[in-house]
Amino acid sequence: MSEQPIHLTPGGLPETVIPSYDAEAVSALTEALSVSDSDKKKQVAAVAAQWPRYLDAWVALGNLSEDPTEAYAYFRVGYHRGLDTLRASGWRGSGYVRWNQKTNHGFLRALLGLHRCAQAINEHDEAERCAEFLMQLDPSGVPDSE
Repeated sequence: MSEQPIHLTPGGLPETVIPSYDAEAVSALTEALSVSDSDKKKQVAAVAAQWPRYLDAWVALGNLSEDPTEAYAYFRVGYHRGLDTLRASGWRGSGYVRWNQKTNHGFLRALLGLHRCAQAINEHDEAERCAEFLMQLDPSGVPDSE
């Protein structure tokens, strides 16, 4: 059973907030993203390998991928890792996961990236499911970029 509280919103639906990530992982990703372009993807992959539950690393790998199929795979890993993280945080398959909580950004970006890549590879039903899920998680919307 999760020790994370589930917050009820005035409308009654629960809101789940992903806990903060290890400061060392956050720092390592920041450093990896600051290296030269030729080494950046390799450095980010090393962060994802060391902290595979750190969703922002998977999103960064997806964003660094030029091939939409490769990016789709990275975003899908981030999305599924994110579902695991949400469940461990008390999410029971419904309720809000809002953008206004910074620690939710990795999951929401992974889902947005998956949506975009699904469109790019003509997986239109998947793209539609992702878009619908994003709106269910945060009806106020997830920005295209920060």
